[in-house]
Order: sequence, then C-alpha cells, then structure tokens
Amino acid sequence: MSIEPIRRQSLISLGNLVGLTVIGYIATMYFAHVLGPAILGSYYLFLSYYAIFSLIGDGGFGGAVTKRISEGKEPDEYFSAFIVLRIILLTVTLTALFILIPWLQDFSASGLFPWLVIALIAGTIAGIAYAGVYGLAQVGVVQISELLNTIVKIIVQIIVTILGYTAAGLAGGFIAGIITGFIINFHYLSLKLVKFGKEHLKSLLSFSFWIFLTSSGFTIFATADTILIGYFLSNADVGIYRIAYQLTGVALFVATALTTALYPRMSRWHSEGDISSISSALTRAFSFSLIIAIPVVIGGIILGDKLLYYLYGADFEAGTSALMILLLVQIATIFVTIQITCLNSIDQPKSSFIATVLSASSNIVLNIILIPLIGIAGAALATLISVSMNAVLSYLFLSRKLHVSLEWISLRNIIIAGGVMAIALFSFRLVTGIISVTYLVTAVAIGAIIYFLILFNLDVKLRKEAGDLMRSVGLL
Repeated sequence: MSIEPIRRQSLISLGNLVGLTVIGYIATMYFAHVLGPAILGSYYLFLSYYAIFSLIGDGGFGGAVTKRISEGKEPDEYFSAFIVLRIILLTVTLTALFILIPWLQDFSASGLFPWLVIALIAGTIAGIAYAGVYGLAQVGVVQISELLNTIVKIIVQIIVTILGYTAAGLAGGFIAGIITGFIINFHYLSLKLVKFGKEHLKSLLSFSFWIFLTSSGFTIFATADTILIGYFLSNADVGIYRIAYQLTGVALFVATALTTALYPRMSRWHSEGDISSISSALTRAFSFSLIIAIPVVIGGIILGDKLLYYLYGADFEAGTSALMILLLVQIATIFVTIQITCLNSIDQPKSSFIATVLSASSNIVLNIILIPLIGIAGAALATLISVSMNAVLSYLFLSRKLHVSLEWISLRNIIIAGGVMAIALFSFRLVTGIISVTYLVTAVAIGAIIYFLILFNLDVKLRKEAGDLMRSVGLL
C-alpha cells in the first residue's frame, strides 16, 4: 500500500465516504424524526426495486467495460459497444417492468412506480459515464461525482419534505442526485464514440456474463431482506430494519474506499503479470479495513440501543436486536468485498459468481424461514450466515490463484485495543449511564480516543503508516 497513487486515491475515497456518510446520516435522522418508519420503508422498497431492475439494465456490462478500459487496449471501441448494449438492455428492462405491473400492485399504490421508471432511465445514462471515467482510473472524479450526487439528493429531499411531500419527494431527490453525478462524470469523460467490431461485443459478453451473475448475488443480499420483510411484516418494519443496517455501514468505510481505488490497479497488475503486488495490497487492505470496523462493531454492540433511540427516535429502538447481528455482518462483508473485487480484477468472475450465488440462494431461503419466526432479527441472522458463507467461499477460490494472508500482529493489536475500549465503554455506561445525546457523544469520543491511543502505542508500523498518510495531506 506504499504505492503513492493508491495512497492518494484511497484517501480521496475515504474522505468522500466520510463526507457521504456524515451527510447521509444527518439527513436520515431528520427524515426518521419527521416522516417515521412507514414512509421510510416505502422509500427503501423503491430503492430495492431500483437496484433489481438496474441490475437487469446493466447486465454486468458496467463491470466488464471497466475491466476492459482499465487494461488500456482499444478503450474507445469497448466504450462504444457498451453504450449500444446498455440502450438495448434499458429497453428490455422497461418492457419487463411494465409487464410486471399486475404483480407490483402494492408498490404501484404508493405512487412511486412512475418515479422508478424515470430513475431507471436516468441511472442508465449516468452509469454509462460512470463506467467510462472509472475504467480510466479517474477515481477522484468518480468520488467527487458521488459526493455531489449525495449532497444534491439530500438537499432536494429535505426541501420537498419541508414542502409536505413524502416518499415521492424522496424518490425525486434520488433522481436529482443521479443527474448531478452524470453531469460531473460526463465533463471529464475523454472516451469517444467510434466504430467497434464483433470481437469487442464478444469480449464484453464473455466477461459480463459472470459479472452479471455475481452482481445478481450481491443485489439479492442488498434487497431480499428488505422485500421479504415488506412481504411478511410491514413497511414500518422495513424502515426500522434499514435504519439499523445503515447505522452499521460505518464499519465499511475503509474497505469500500480501498476497493474503489484498488480495482483498476489490480486489473493492470494482473495484465502485467505482477501477482505479488496484488497479494501485498490485498493483505494491507484487510488490515486497514479492520482498523475501523472492529471498534465500530464493539462500540455498536455496547451503545446500539442508545444510538438508535437518540439519533433516530423511540420507534427505531425496536431495531436493536437486528443491529447487534448486522454489526457482525459488516466484518464478514469486508472480506467478501475485498476478495470479490480481487477475483474480478484477475479475470475470475466465474469464481465470484459461484461463491456469491450459493450464498445468495441460502440468503433467500433463510429469510423466508427466519423472518416469520423472529421478525427483522431473523432477516439480520439470515444475512450474517449467508455473507459469512460468501466470505469463506471467495477466500477458497482466491487462495488458489494467489497468496492470501492476514497481518496477524496488526490484527492482534487491533483486537487488544478494541478490548480496552470495550471495558472503558462498559464502565462509562455502568457508572454514568447514557441519559442524553451529550452523554452518548462523550462515550463515543472517549472510546475512539482510548482505542487509537492503545492501537498506535502497540503497533509502530501502523503508527508510521498513519503518520505518512497524514503528512501526505499536510496534516503533520
């Protein structure tokens, strides 16, 4: 991870994620208090259907064209072929959506169906620009577009909420954000429309097939629990569950930032035969990802009920049991995210698919069994089991192609620091209690300070890495 472009782009990604998350969390807190869990549940169902139909509209070609463009060979030809394929798939997707209207009566009754159609069209156009810019390894541009996407989305959503609009207003803000992201990416898109041949289509098709199937698995993970909770329970339960899930997302900060920066680099290393650089970056990515994830999980388990109560409102405290399980899900998700990214970058999409589809299938079955039995906690448990399965399977496939290892000394130090932090938080809660937002913020601050003081004292190598990173951006 000492390679400067990766440091820089990972830092940009991390800073962007922090900004996105802070803005998103504040906005969600506002919506939770003003709109309540039922309306938020309707909006989350809209997002789930958007994810499913967007997957069909992409067909895996987004990942395929990113891979081909990143290899640096005939990027304009691949990009042009990609545009034609996306237009065809958008037509197929919209046709299928209108055919399925009779089976989406509950969703149509919410008034969000027209917004879904508009979102799919806008998302296709934006996705074309995104894939082109990302394939050229312009990670900074992509991250800025996502940041502005979120800012505009939230500003519009807040305005329409104040004006009295509910779920439809949230959907409209979502579309406004997509359009904003497209404008930024399109401005920096240097690829051109050129004539392409059958070989370019064939290359995209061969790679996209497995990417599509793998993406299907990830989409199932992201949406099956939401849709099945809506089917078996209520929209309010959907809202409570998704809020709990969102709260745990802090644990994925670093992993998401690193994979965004590493994918095009790993792809290039693979095309150059530099497997050792991929293996080294993979090992460091695990360590850096767990630095944030482990204390977030520990702190969330100890303070989770109070976080839900004070940040989102009393109605959402019912999601505490699901929150505890979903925090553990994020640890497994770190390994899945990094390993699947690495598999795709080294031309192993078939392995990604096998690992993901088996886990996704189990996720659906477990959700159907557990949600009626134990409610939203059942959905969380189903996700934990299936994501853990995915982590194990993707590791087994990846370890056949390159050396996969953890930095055990760093991991030990992270766990020790997390344990000391846990004792401090337990003691604080036992002695003073968490009786207000001020006490909650104080507990979080104390836990973070203790954790990093202990960690950097134990791990000299990690302290040096952190110092180098801070100096590179002028903080030291």
